[in-house]
Amino acid sequence: MLKQVEGSRAVAEAIGLCRPEVVCAYPITPQTHIVEGVGELVKSGALENCEFINVESEFAALSVAIGASAAGARAYTATASQGLLFMAEAVYNAAGLGLPIVMTVGNRAIGAPINIWNDHTDAMSMKDAGWIQLFAETNQEAVDLHIQAFRLAEELSCPVMVCMDGFILTHAYERVDIPTQAEVDAFLPPYEPVQVLDPADPYSIGAMVGPEAFTEVRYLAHEKQLQALSLIPEIAEVFENVFGRASGGLVHPYRIEGAKTVVVALGSVNGTIKEVVDAMRDEGAAVGSVGICSFRPFPLRHLKTALAEAEHVVVIEKSLAPGLGGVVASNVRMALREAPLPVYTVIAGLGGRPITTGSLRRVFEDAAAGRLPDVRFLDLDETVVANEMARARETRRSGPTAENILRTLGSAAAGD
Repeated sequence: MLKQVEGSRAVAEAIGLCRPEVVCAYPITPQTHIVEGVGELVKSGALENCEFINVESEFAALSVAIGASAAGARAYTATASQGLLFMAEAVYNAAGLGLPIVMTVGNRAIGAPINIWNDHTDAMSMKDAGWIQLFAETNQEAVDLHIQAFRLAEELSCPVMVCMDGFILTHAYERVDIPTQAEVDAFLPPYEPVQVLDPADPYSIGAMVGPEAFTEVRYLAHEKQLQALSLIPEIAEVFENVFGRASGGLVHPYRIEGAKTVVVALGSVNGTIKEVVDAMRDEGAAVGSVGICSFRPFPLRHLKTALAEAEHVVVIEKSLAPGLGGVVASNVRMALREAPLPVYTVIAGLGGRPITTGSLRRVFEDAAAGRLPDVRFLDLDETVVANEMARARETRRSGPTAENILRTLGSAAAGD
């Protein structure tokens, strides 16, 4: 059914249609509306046979989900930013135990300084924890990916993190096709856990493992990720057959035929990139794009195929690895390690800074002309940076960087 609905509420309705049996909730912006929506479904009786548990922290939220999943329940939770860091130990435990928990991450910057707006730093911090990570471009895809995530998690017995950009998607009102319960039931079979805590058949979960077996255990987690590379597109194909629309999968190529400059990105920024690609294509520029839906496992072979005709690759990153540059770009270079292509990193949108079509166009034009450096910070105010670096050199007690920059920007605004 088509509805004009907030992204968070659309996801909450999709979660309800997946019939979770335990939902663990702790509020943190910008994911709070999701668990509030699920809570309303439980309270109203629209979601039956589900225990909605208010916990005291993000760490507790995932810890309770781990216990519920180990006991044989379909479990769900959501978090963002510092909340994901707070539950970091449990994030690794859930993957190491092979528990098919589904968790939404409403992507948000990590402090300090404090910032509640969108970038991908939180998800990148947990990229190697053993969870499958799927990134939604639109609210429709966010709905669809959650439905697929439960099936994927339960077929592999591996947790899945569905990432959707905070505020840009979570708080945006769009037209979304919410499936019926019958459609979801036809796609998502009842949960049959691989492992269940049973007093009649007791065994330990999460026991101590020494050097003689730890590598083998970790390898099997790696093997599940490799299996997911085949299973993700298979599930996406089944989803399309049931629901009548393509959604999910590994990568989303866009107008790459004959493209010499190809742009790679995660999440909602792909919509803006496509607008620029369309405009430049109309003017005769050979530019295209590839959206990555599955960041973990990383689709090395599929991305290599999509970039086969490219001469320049630009990676738009909404996170920063200080001292290196781009996390996603490093993975893209792995996909192209046998092809000597220049891969440019463009750090953009940190802390919610707008990524405009004009700025992207200039980047794509510079890439095509070979003018891009290895790492560019999109719309960086170099004067502000230079002034702060000079202050730090000249004054031993130069004070906190963030507050100094805010004062400088405030003074500049007042002077105008």
